Amino acid sequence: MRRVLILTASYGSGHNSAARSLALAFARDGAAVDVVDHFRELVHPTFASATRALYYRVLRHAPALWGMAYGVGDWIASDSPATFGATHLGARRLAALLRRTSPDAVVTVHATPAAAMSFLAEHGELVPPHTTVVTDFVAHAQWIARHVDRYCVAAEEVRHEFIARGIPSERVIVTGVPVPPAFETWIDPGSARAALGLSAHVPVVLAMAGTQGSFGRLPDVTRALVDAPRPLQAIVVTGTDARLARTVERLTAATRVRNLGYTQDVRTLMAAADLLVTKAGGMTLAEALAAELPLLTYGSLPGQERQNERFASRTGIALVARTRGDLGRLLDRALAEPRLLDDLRESMRRLRRPDASRRIARAVLEPDAVLE
Repeated sequence: MRRVLILTASYGSGHNSAARSLALAFARDGAAVDVVDHFRELVHPTFASATRALYYRVLRHAPALWGMAYGVGDWIASDSPATFGATHLGARRLAALLRRTSPDAVVTVHATPAAAMSFLAEHGELVPPHTTVVTDFVAHAQWIARHVDRYCVAAEEVRHEFIARGIPSERVIVTGVPVPPAFETWIDPGSARAALGLSAHVPVVLAMAGTQGSFGRLPDVTRALVDAPRPLQAIVVTGTDARLARTVERLTAATRVRNLGYTQDVRTLMAAADLLVTKAGGMTLAEALAAELPLLTYGSLPGQERQNERFASRTGIALVARTRGDLGRLLDRALAEPRLLDDLRESMRRLRRPDASRRIARAVLEPDAVLE
């Protein structure tokens, strides 16, 4: 039985979601899978929790600072001395883990363990074939390392970006971003609406901002939904943030907008909706693509989300609102012009890859196979 090691990180929910989806796909193909949180298990749990708290604090209170750091990082090679060793944190324990478990392949879904794997190879450590799965819709310098054997990316446009940065074309394959298995199956919108108690005759708008909820601008979105002049049904998913849930509950009292906290059944919500209003997190974009759910992005954070948003607008899968005024106008336009939503869906059909996890597992376990 082949053994696969997946290295992830708990910064946001997207990396771990991708790791879980990949683990299921590898298991379906008969492989034994170990999933390891690089920062918690190979660096130190205190370091992981402290840096995650700092990251979240910056995103909430000084997002422009994160955007600046992300931009600077894109000008620095992942093995540059200018990273002050950050990109090979945990490398010593990773080497010990590889020697102890002897995996046949390593898959990374976060940039730091990818760079740590490359660091080990650079310094003569015997490492198994290494695939990195890029969970955003953009090439960034910190994802790029000399000794990555294979890059799995979201779309052909992203593949071109990696090639333009010097990665040989044969090392970059388009697989899509791994999404939960529920997205591999089509769900009838009428059945999804019935399950949620929604009318089949009034447009449905879904609003989300990731698991944390508070990193987006859901109160603005909620007000726009409440004030929308056209008939609609709306569900606002506030995630794990109890304070945000109370705010949205207050705004939606006695309105046609439903407040929903954390849910694991995102697939049914997306099947029922005509439009998703969200910030442009990588996993959210991938899931919306798989569900063919048109996007209106708003409140995307500086850094990778803004880059994801640019990808979404360039490829014609999203409308982009920069201001609250834009949000209201674009929401009204989307509801007034069914043809516009049809055009967005058509663009999504070109890019959607709901079977991304299966494709990646095949690429890792059968490297000579040609993906179709």
